[in-house]
Amino acid sequence: MWILALIFSQCILNVFCEDLRSSLYFVNASVQEVVFASTTGTSVPCPAAGVPPVSLRWYLATGEEIYDVPGIRHVHPNGTLQIFHIAPSSFSKLIHDNTYYCTAENPSGRIRSQDVHIKAVLREPYTVRVEDQKAMRGNVAVFKCIIPASVEGYITVVSWDKDTMSINAEMSRFLITSTGALYILDVQMEDGLYNYRCMTRHRYTGETRQSNSARLIVSDPANSAPHILDSFERREVMASHRVELPCKASGHPAPKYRWLKDNRPLEPDTRFRQSVTGLLIERAQPSDTGTYVCEVWNGYGNAEVVGRLMVKEALKLMVSPRKVKGSVGSQVSLTCSVTGSEEYQLSWYRNGELIYPSNSVRMTGQNRENLVMAGMAKSDGGAYQCFARNGKMSAQDFVQVLLEDGTPKILASFSEKVYNVNEFVSLSCMVKGTPEPRVTWALDDEPVIRDSRHRISYYTNAEGHMVSHLNITQTQVPDGGVYRCICNNSAGTVSYQARINVRGPASIRPMKNLTAIAGWDMYIHCRVIGYPYYSIKWYKDSNLLPYNHRQRAFENNGTLKLFDVQKDVDEGEYTCNVLVQPQLSTHQSVYVTVKVPPTIQPFEFPPYSIGQRVFIPCVVMSGDQPVFITWQKDGRPIPASLGVTLDNIDFTSSLRISNLTLAHNGNYTCIARNQAAAVEHQSQLIVRGEGSCFCGRTLIKSCLVSGAGVPQFKPIALNSGFRIEVLVNGSLLIKHVLEEDSGFYLCRVSNDVGADVSKSMYLNVKIPAMITSYPNTTLATQGEEKKMSCTAHGEKPIMVRWEKEERIINPETSRYVVSIKEVGDEVISTLQIMPTLREDSGFFSCHAINSFGEDRGIIQLTVQEPPDPPEVEIREVKDRTIALRWTMGFDGNSPTTGFDIESKNKSASWDTAQKTKDVSPQLNQATIIDLHPSSTYNIRMFAKNHIGKSEASNELTITTDEAAPDGPPQEVLLEALSSQSIRVTWRPPKKHLQNGAIRGYQVGYREYSSGGNYQFSVISVETTGDNAESLVLDNLKKFTQYGVVVQASNSAGTGPSSTEVADTTLEDVPSRPPENVQAVAATPEIISLSWLTPSKDALNGNLLGFRVIYWANLPDGELGEIRNVTTSKPSLELDGLEKYTNYSIQVLAFTRAGDGVRSEQIYTRTKEDVPGPPAGVKAAAASNSVVFVSWLPPLKVNGIIRKYTVFCSNPHPTVSSEFEAAPDVFFYRIPNLNRNRQYSIWVVAVTAAGRGNASEIITVKPMAEAPARILTFNRTVTTPWMRDIVLPCKAVGDPSPTIKWLKEINGTPAPVVIDSRRSIHGNGSLVIRTVKAEDSGNYTCVASNSFGSDKIVLNLQVQVPPDQPRLTVTKTTITSITLSWIPGDNGGSSIRGYILQYSEDNSEQWGNFAISPSERSYRLENLKCGTWYKFTLTAQNGVGPGRISEIIEAKTHGKEPQYSKEQELFTTINATRVKLNLNGWNNGGCPITSFTLEYRSVDSPTWTTAQRTSLTKSYILYDLQEATWYELQMKVYNSAGYAEKRLKFATLSYDGSTIAPLVKAPNVSENNSRGGEGLKMMVTISCVLVGIVVIFIGLLVLRRRRREQRLKRLRDAKSLAEMLMSKNTRPAEPINKQQQTLRMHIDIPRAQLLIEERDTVETVGKHQHPTLPVQNQNLRDWVWYSFCYCPTDDRSTVLLTDNDFGETQKQKSSTVTHTVHYQSLSQATGPLVDVSDARPGTNPTARRTAKAGPAARNRYASQWTLNRPHPPVSSHTLSTDWRLPTPRVAGSVDKESDSYSVSPSQDTDRARSSMVSTESASSTYEELARAYEHAKMEEQLRHAKFTITECFISDTSSEQMTAGTNDYTDSLTSSTPSESGICRFTASPPKPQDVSRVMNMAVPKAHRPGGELVHLPPYLRMDFLLNRGMSCSGSSRGTASGERAAMGQACLEPQKSRSLKRPSRMAPPTPTEAPQASRDPVAQWQPGSAATLPHREGSELAQAAKLSTSQESLLDSRGHLKPSSNPYAKSYTLV
Repeated sequence: MWILALIFSQCILNVFCEDLRSSLYFVNASVQEVVFASTTGTSVPCPAAGVPPVSLRWYLATGEEIYDVPGIRHVHPNGTLQIFHIAPSSFSKLIHDNTYYCTAENPSGRIRSQDVHIKAVLREPYTVRVEDQKAMRGNVAVFKCIIPASVEGYITVVSWDKDTMSINAEMSRFLITSTGALYILDVQMEDGLYNYRCMTRHRYTGETRQSNSARLIVSDPANSAPHILDSFERREVMASHRVELPCKASGHPAPKYRWLKDNRPLEPDTRFRQSVTGLLIERAQPSDTGTYVCEVWNGYGNAEVVGRLMVKEALKLMVSPRKVKGSVGSQVSLTCSVTGSEEYQLSWYRNGELIYPSNSVRMTGQNRENLVMAGMAKSDGGAYQCFARNGKMSAQDFVQVLLEDGTPKILASFSEKVYNVNEFVSLSCMVKGTPEPRVTWALDDEPVIRDSRHRISYYTNAEGHMVSHLNITQTQVPDGGVYRCICNNSAGTVSYQARINVRGPASIRPMKNLTAIAGWDMYIHCRVIGYPYYSIKWYKDSNLLPYNHRQRAFENNGTLKLFDVQKDVDEGEYTCNVLVQPQLSTHQSVYVTVKVPPTIQPFEFPPYSIGQRVFIPCVVMSGDQPVFITWQKDGRPIPASLGVTLDNIDFTSSLRISNLTLAHNGNYTCIARNQAAAVEHQSQLIVRGEGSCFCGRTLIKSCLVSGAGVPQFKPIALNSGFRIEVLVNGSLLIKHVLEEDSGFYLCRVSNDVGADVSKSMYLNVKIPAMITSYPNTTLATQGEEKKMSCTAHGEKPIMVRWEKEERIINPETSRYVVSIKEVGDEVISTLQIMPTLREDSGFFSCHAINSFGEDRGIIQLTVQEPPDPPEVEIREVKDRTIALRWTMGFDGNSPTTGFDIESKNKSASWDTAQKTKDVSPQLNQATIIDLHPSSTYNIRMFAKNHIGKSEASNELTITTDEAAPDGPPQEVLLEALSSQSIRVTWRPPKKHLQNGAIRGYQVGYREYSSGGNYQFSVISVETTGDNAESLVLDNLKKFTQYGVVVQASNSAGTGPSSTEVADTTLEDVPSRPPENVQAVAATPEIISLSWLTPSKDALNGNLLGFRVIYWANLPDGELGEIRNVTTSKPSLELDGLEKYTNYSIQVLAFTRAGDGVRSEQIYTRTKEDVPGPPAGVKAAAASNSVVFVSWLPPLKVNGIIRKYTVFCSNPHPTVSSEFEAAPDVFFYRIPNLNRNRQYSIWVVAVTAAGRGNASEIITVKPMAEAPARILTFNRTVTTPWMRDIVLPCKAVGDPSPTIKWLKEINGTPAPVVIDSRRSIHGNGSLVIRTVKAEDSGNYTCVASNSFGSDKIVLNLQVQVPPDQPRLTVTKTTITSITLSWIPGDNGGSSIRGYILQYSEDNSEQWGNFAISPSERSYRLENLKCGTWYKFTLTAQNGVGPGRISEIIEAKTHGKEPQYSKEQELFTTINATRVKLNLNGWNNGGCPITSFTLEYRSVDSPTWTTAQRTSLTKSYILYDLQEATWYELQMKVYNSAGYAEKRLKFATLSYDGSTIAPLVKAPNVSENNSRGGEGLKMMVTISCVLVGIVVIFIGLLVLRRRRREQRLKRLRDAKSLAEMLMSKNTRPAEPINKQQQTLRMHIDIPRAQLLIEERDTVETVGKHQHPTLPVQNQNLRDWVWYSFCYCPTDDRSTVLLTDNDFGETQKQKSSTVTHTVHYQSLSQATGPLVDVSDARPGTNPTARRTAKAGPAARNRYASQWTLNRPHPPVSSHTLSTDWRLPTPRVAGSVDKESDSYSVSPSQDTDRARSSMVSTESASSTYEELARAYEHAKMEEQLRHAKFTITECFISDTSSEQMTAGTNDYTDSLTSSTPSESGICRFTASPPKPQDVSRVMNMAVPKAHRPGGELVHLPPYLRMDFLLNRGMSCSGSSRGTASGERAAMGQACLEPQKSRSLKRPSRMAPPTPTEAPQASRDPVAQWQPGSAATLPHREGSELAQAAKLSTSQESLLDSRGHLKPSSNPYAKSYTLV
């Protein structure tokens, strides 16, 4: 076992020894700085070692090896560097304050240590002091020990004393910080009674100092802002150390502190602790590096401390890989990884030498951390070190690189041979090397190209050698030649060659021209192929070579060698001649060019010493140009750090060194290159180092004797004092040997044994060099010559050397000249400096050196010069002053005497600068005054001393602050744009008066007056930056002179006003009409007018005159021509008027701007006059004695017709008879005339003025057989639509004539169709009921009997309501909207006026204005700013109001307030108060009326509200809680709306720090409060459930109440309908037994009922409904009820039963049909929807369907018609429950009743668009068809007659509808059918004879008797319907109210946006005077008529309804003409 252990140990030892055989390492390599006291000295060991033992050397950081300086510096053999203690006078910065490193070297390489900075601290006198401090009681006081900056780094505060007592830790209120400051906490008054002192100690010398005494001045607390007492600017600390950042302030109240790092609050970290003194950081980390801000504040101010903390981490690095082994020529890569800092400099060293990048050396990476070396040479092995340096910190690591030789070597090759053609040839080479070499082949120096015959192969054999073969198959003659095998790798290249001959004809390969180098040998090859050949010879210029000794020809291989080529002799053409056969040869030529390489003239460096100068030229004596010369030192480029200067001129290059140091030692090489070659010359520069000199050495002479006795000495007389003594051993001691001590000395020894023995010797005293005289200090003036001399004494020769602060002065430099003069035994050396410069100031030393020692003298030279300019900076800049502060620079070694300050405008020159001279040198700040604002100045300074004036300082370019402009804007011009606006234009103030960038302008304006009594109104305008600015002043008074001033403003304020300029707004139309307009009828044709001129402020301009507008109100209700007359006077006579005519008169004033406001209409009638003749007279015989006379009223009535007088005259004899007729009678029967006698007849009209002119005279003869004659005249008959019209046709004749009526259709008269609407009375009149537009045309009445016929033509013109105007918006302002319109078709009756209605958006209140018929525009004033308005316009004519125009919307200018994104809402936030910036609110163009501000803490449910009526610039929230999150919401209102801004903010904590973000805090005490939380949860859930139940009950109650209200309204509506039907009973007349249709439109809030009484069972309309008969068993007539159910989108359905209705008794004389339509409205109140646009020639169903919301089927209503007998029953019900009729008792009530449902609509979305039309029809065609089929299958309807109505459901666009409204055409021409089918079917009762067959038909059972009348609610009281005139006997006597009652209204269609409410039509204010003679209520349109404008209860006007019309259609269900000639009507109800 012990053998195995021994073997194992031996192995380990071998490995260890192998590692130790060659290794280097470092010990204690962390020492990087050694500081010591100069009085103690220090020793520094070299921290490197190695095996085998290393050689240790020390170097300066510059690379200079140090040498021993006896007594000062010494390197011990073990490598320790010792610095001895020195006196202050011996301090040398080169030795005692420098950076060193040591190297360790052995065979494995050399390494260098880290840099070690060695510094000796001199003992200097210093004092420390403490200043008095002030503090408030209860606050903090801080004392600091003030230490001079020169020793601050070495001094430590060790203690503080309070009087004689040392302050210690037991004193709780006293604290000494780590920086040595004394803190006194909670200062008390008694603290001011003591003296305070600090004690310091020098860290290296141990000296202690005590400061002076300081006192604390204590005062009572007073409110004050914080004042910093202790702070820091920069701190550096090593990682993991503790650091304290002081921050302490005084103030009252006690300040609060908050720390920020890099402008962010400190993140929570246990290592950070806020202490009494500031911020304490434990275990500092590099991430703690940053800028720290300590914010200090209290209620009176704030302050801050800003400092920088640097946490440094020791550098660490590692080089990898750790072991590197390679071969010569290989590549080595090393990586240096550094940690501890991101900023460092990296350096690589090889064996202690710095590595520079080159072709083979690359350094990559951001910090060159990667070292890549290619082609390693053997010398490249060794130690590689990586150094990282950062300031004074450094780190290193190294690895050893071992290399082995790997140059290729050829081990086997081929030999020369001869081959035959086509013979196989194989050549091989075997080579070894590292790395593996590459083998290539060449033939006659040309690469062998692989092909099919030439193959090259490679492989590695077992020994690892590379083997390459070249195989040639089918060898040819050209394959012969010299083959070469070339092997190369990174370590080197080797080759082998031999000739291979191939038999065949010999020839020469082509040769290329060659270049030779002069002086070199050259080979020229003649490449011969083929074999054999006889000879090879060379020729040059026909001369056989060789012909001199430098030429040699090798005939065996054809090579020519030229030795030492010379250009003149050897350059030229050479010819190779080969003798192929005895008489046959071949040759090839080649030209040789010779290049001459450079030749350098040799040079050598003589010996030099440190500080000398060197100049060495390198001259190229010969060689081709150009020549390039470079220098190297030790084989590498010369480092720039050596300060070597190279000067290249043409073919020379010189090397200059101005100050030699030891670093310049080395081999210097001059390299010259040209195209030929590169040559070099090398010489070594040796610089000798300095020596040491010791004076007064001690000499000991020994005298040794061998023998038995001790020799006895005799004293000898030497006049040396006590310097000589004999030692005990007999030696002679001479202390401090002097020069006179030289001579012979005899040592004689004697004893008692023998003779005395003596020995003499000579003492030769050698005197070392000593400096005996030199000046300690001297002065010089810069630029002048200065000489300094020092005297040396000693053994000669003495060399004197000058140094400047450790740098040897080279006496050969241009400025320094050293001269030496020997005077006796002394040598005087003089240093001459010419001229002196600033850098010459310092210490010069002259060194005297001889063989025995050296000495030096130090001279302080002070070079005085003008001072350096001060460093100027800005302290404060204002508008007209600039405060400067400067730092004094170098004073030029002469006290500063003053400063000069110069300032100028930037664009000016310094010659014109303002100068302030001789500013006291004691000042360091000044203020320049009287500057111009916002101007850029250049400022510089000069410093002065006794020597002169400095250069100019740094030039400051400063722009002064802006000031309010000094000048007004220029060229202020006014231009009136309109009557209420003036454009103001101006140019900015003059540039030099602007005092800054103009930001805006203040434009003030007022009504101009000379006294200037009016205040200016000011408008702020931002500048546009243009040279011309402008502003339009709006809303000014019209035609008023205004004065305007403009002020410019910049950021500093507002400048002076411009001169006030005035201008007048343009004229406008007068705003008020003439007043007190009076009109008097002077004559029947003249009306006199007078009026008062409007006031001046209402004229709005210069009055040009007045315009009188007047028109006649004709008796038929039409308006006459509108005329106007202009006058300049306030009176006028209107002449040429119609007699006895009512005139409407208006007066207006006009200016150049146009017509003003018209006055109210006045009505004046001209005076009565005699009438004109009757317009026509007819007379016809009715029998043989009777004549009928008819006449027409006069065309000019000229008054009220009192009577007509009919004259009948018989000429034979002449008898004239007069007959009087009533004024309303136009026929007269004259009886008792004679048969066949001719009578003359004429008629005269009579008024109050008298009898008028007679009509024309007609003649007539009474006769028995009188032909038929018509007394009615041809004329035009005009009537409003929907009335009954009678076309008279009075005919006479004997026998009575037969009357026939024809109507012209398409130009051809056709018989008038007699139907329910058209009939002919017995008197021959044609009656047309509910006349329509299509009834217009020419009607011909033909009367005939057996004796003749006659006819007349009556032109019937039906007037309809006017078409809707086209309303547009033409202009909007902030408070007004101007509307204009284009009238539509007047409907055949002149327009009598317009009603404009308007409403605010989202409002149901409508205002209205009546507008004259002549107006085409209207301006609404005093509107709200930024508000949407809706407008409609309705035209009115004699028929009534027309269609309402489309609702248009317009918005006045302005918008809601907005908050600017560029403004910050929060100005300041502290712990209890927040200041809000309200300047960011923009009013949007409308004045802000109020704002509401609410805030609360996020945890509070209660809002705190603050409201203001106007915005201020800021608002402050007080009394907030500190460190609390708040929620803020603000609403700002104006007339356009409001804007809301919501956000959250947090107050600061007590110390000013911010709080954490708003997150949900965890429940800390969850375990303790679970019970309470559970209880809270239960209470919360219970409250929520109770609230839900209460809300649900409330909704049910609300729903029930709404249902009850709807039921009540519906009951009221039904009651009204029943009452109306009972009131509508009219007696039958013999002429017309049919009844007019009663149509009533009832407006119910949120519902509409349309009650319709129809005159026939076969009523067909757009209301598609099945008709069900209801029969009473006791009556024979039938009554049809039609009920329309209109479904809407509201799904809430109210069920109504018969019990919900009252009942009434009705008396009917004929069959009537009542249709009840229930319509849900979209709004509770609002204008009634217009339905009067169903005009002739239009398709009302097409209105606005393009904008309809939902599908078509949702637009239709369902309608059922029930039939009942005419005699009244006790009750009737709407039912579909069919029962057999049973007898009933009066008063009985049915228990069962059917019900129907009504769907109230929801409020649909409202949109800014016109109301969408909706039609009532069946829900769908399919549903109606199914209902029809089902009805036919009912047993009860078996005998009923079904009438199917097919109608077209049109869905055309609004454009088509509009196009059709102006054409009186059939509806089918203006719309396109989209679907055809059943529109309605009716089950009609059987004929009277079939009554018995329907007795078994089921009818609804009556129930619940009722009263006669229903009490109506206020909104259903419509007296116009209840008071209809029912007593009229003729059909033409129907009232207008009944004729114009609304037919119905369909369901409102749901819309996609908000609904627009149609306005109520208002009664126009145009009164009309009806003629007294007119009794027909239809003839005049009555303003305010209840029929057209029903009134609601109260002031609100009722909503009017329009009429639907029945239009004829001749198309069947397929769209073809129906065969029947009876058209059917379609009923439309259009919304």
